[in-house]
Amino acid sequence: MIGVSTALCIREVGRRRGREDFTFQLHAVINTFTYILKGRDMAYDFLYEVADGVATITLNRPEVMNALTFKVYAELRDLFEALRSDDAVRAVIITGAGDNFCSGGDVHQIIGELFKRDMQGHLEFTRMTGAVVQNMRRLDKPVIAALNGMTAGAGAVLALASDLRIASERARFAFLFTKVGLTGADMGAGYLLPRVVGMGRAFELLLLGDTIDVASAERYGLVNRVVPHEELLPAAYQWAKRLADGPTLAISMTKRMLNQELNMDLDSAVEAEAQAQALMLMGDDHRKFYEAFQSRQRKA
Repeated sequence: MIGVSTALCIREVGRRRGREDFTFQLHAVINTFTYILKGRDMAYDFLYEVADGVATITLNRPEVMNALTFKVYAELRDLFEALRSDDAVRAVIITGAGDNFCSGGDVHQIIGELFKRDMQGHLEFTRMTGAVVQNMRRLDKPVIAALNGMTAGAGAVLALASDLRIASERARFAFLFTKVGLTGADMGAGYLLPRVVGMGRAFELLLLGDTIDVASAERYGLVNRVVPHEELLPAAYQWAKRLADGPTLAISMTKRMLNQELNMDLDSAVEAEAQAQALMLMGDDHRKFYEAFQSRQRKA
């Protein structure tokens, strides 16, 4: 029998998710409850720590360039879902151990296994990997990718799904799906990449699958900033801490509006922003800013 609190959570998820199916909603609720009950010290197949409002995810298979496994995909999907209800986390960093960010799916552990599956099995896998990106985009908290080396395949899409991308001078990028006989539009890349770099560059990167250096990535607009290798994590943490210490609701609303307005016309976008800003004008964060500003003016 589902308890009252569980039913209320399911209703809230349903309200926020609208047209999504009940099974997905129920999975989200169960996953969030599991995260809360077990705490943030759950064992993952990657490193995870929270400090000063910043959660840091470190993909931790450096011997294989932090290639992703079935388990890592599932854990990332569930963690990004659960972080929506974790008030102790206000910003997220995702990076890789060693000299690389992520080389994509593990050829030995994933590709070989997938050859044994039928169409339904393949679809279950591709929907799971896509859910990682969906949950990253749905998270109303900023996600920063600290890209320390090779960023390829699914790893490139994880970077793309982040809100901000800081790259080491040693970083390289490859949306290499077509080179292994797969569509370049995977995990939402066909949706996100044109919105970041434009349609022309997206065709180039997804059709050819070539590796580009960090200078090209910065020129294309794929990364926000390039820093010396040893300064990568401090730079990412500086941004994350600044966001974590900032006005939480304002930052959350900004990410939400940017996501929602992608498919709106101008009139709809302006009206949505008017309503959102009217709400924010009534909030405590804005009042605190105004009172602090008035205090400084009086002292001056």
